[in-house]
Amino acid sequence: MLGRISRSFTAKVHDFTGHPDLKKLGIVNRHIYRNLMVPEYYEMCLGKEPANPYTLPTTMSSTGALCAYSASATGRSPKEKRVVKEETTEKDIWWGKVNIPLSEASYEINKQRAIDYLNNRPYLYVVDGYIGWDPKYRLKVRIICTRAYHALFMHNMLIRPTEEELAKDFDHIDYHVLNAGEFPADTHVEGVTSQTSVNVNFKDQKLVILGSQYAGEMKKGLFGVMHYVMPKKYGVVSLHASANEGPKGDTTLLFGLSGTGKTTLSADPHRRLIGDDEHCWTDEGIFNIEGGCYAKCIFLSREKEPEIYDAVRFGSVLENVCFRQGTREVDFSNVSLTENTRLSYPLEFIPNVKLPAIGGHPKNVIFLTCDASGVLPPVSKLTPEQSMYHFISGYTAKVAGTEVGIKDPESTFSACFGEAFLPLHPSVYAELLASKLRKHGATTWLINTGWSGGKYGVGKRMDLKVTRRILDAIHAGELDNVPTSPLPIFGLHVPQSCPGVDPHILTPKNTWANKDEYDQTLKKLAGQFVENFKKYEAGSSKETKAAGPKI
Repeated sequence: MLGRISRSFTAKVHDFTGHPDLKKLGIVNRHIYRNLMVPEYYEMCLGKEPANPYTLPTTMSSTGALCAYSASATGRSPKEKRVVKEETTEKDIWWGKVNIPLSEASYEINKQRAIDYLNNRPYLYVVDGYIGWDPKYRLKVRIICTRAYHALFMHNMLIRPTEEELAKDFDHIDYHVLNAGEFPADTHVEGVTSQTSVNVNFKDQKLVILGSQYAGEMKKGLFGVMHYVMPKKYGVVSLHASANEGPKGDTTLLFGLSGTGKTTLSADPHRRLIGDDEHCWTDEGIFNIEGGCYAKCIFLSREKEPEIYDAVRFGSVLENVCFRQGTREVDFSNVSLTENTRLSYPLEFIPNVKLPAIGGHPKNVIFLTCDASGVLPPVSKLTPEQSMYHFISGYTAKVAGTEVGIKDPESTFSACFGEAFLPLHPSVYAELLASKLRKHGATTWLINTGWSGGKYGVGKRMDLKVTRRILDAIHAGELDNVPTSPLPIFGLHVPQSCPGVDPHILTPKNTWANKDEYDQTLKKLAGQFVENFKKYEAGSSKETKAAGPKI
């Protein structure tokens, strides 16, 4: 029986090699730590973890957070993600630049390479948990990794089972993650193009990681699993969105890519947090996929983000941050390692979290866009047809550091506000979401958290206080009946007033010194929308197609 380890002060190693699950995987390492307590992970990170010549040593901040480093990979590597092409899912997968096929033969070589490395490390860590808070839909996952910081990260990010659930529910695992990220992939293997290779096999039900120590690869890999399983098995839409709940039980979904403010805005002192990044919408309501949060912490301050700032404490993991020597105070403005500094913490570190992380059907749906061109309004109201157009388009800017190679914000279109994680065609998720919006009558809004007064480099980033005030007004119903004006070309319905917000900035052209340049930039962005949407026209209704910009 694969049991819990001893809870003595020093973590004990148990021999789990005889367990059928590990035996089937080919894991024969005899030094395995399974489901440790948080202090035990600290002990391993700070005292026993072997030296890694390719990264900085793990340390502890002045507030007790673990400070870990992911070597050269400080963001995801989407160009190195591979989906195994096999007969059970071949006709379902949306093949192309997002889902690059890998043969079963190449996958088996990569998997064995990972297993061989795992078996030859001094220690292994096993973390068991659930993804999905609703017991009807949750999956059981097992993480096998070589770094204690990765194990603590997934301890935070997974839904942690009770002792009883561990004893009764984890002999059969739905998905395994084999994280051999310290060991490079072999570029001689067909389909492997660099020393990083992240492989998902839906038939084998495994995620294999080689050549990347960035912890987010595990989190987002499992998100991709839910993006496949939920629609295919249950007809449930999985969403790249945060969620919170008001005092009267009204829930809000906030869609957005990394850097749009999804995590920041979901942590609202006046509302209960359901989750910051990944959710599903069922016939019963919404549920969070994760047990923790993974926040960007560049320029983090208590003044702007008090709930997240106070989560930097014992048990949380700071990734790739710098601190002041002597005091160990984290310098959140120091981006010498990466602009994609991160913080992982369990949901319960947020004081007004809702547990279990389940909510009712959303009253408001927010699309967050970080508009690097600076031409979109701070807030606009969308018709149902515009909602589908903008959901499929998924316009935003890739913010520095979230992917390898991104230094400055780059305008991009990411279908469903999470194209990189979609194994199925975007129309699958769009149709499921459209059905939910129609059935439950949620109001959809587009909020720009990007630039105002000019494009990136000229204008300024939208003030967080302004965005929060707009959200407060939406939640209070203060914008429901406010007069609106259409945004030229786009036809978005722009409120002309919002309590507590200077009306001058609500119309973006007002904030530009050069009005002609604004018009030209708006038209250019509209052209990008039209060009991007051409690849989705075949699967879209004529109403949705007509809801786009008109040049």
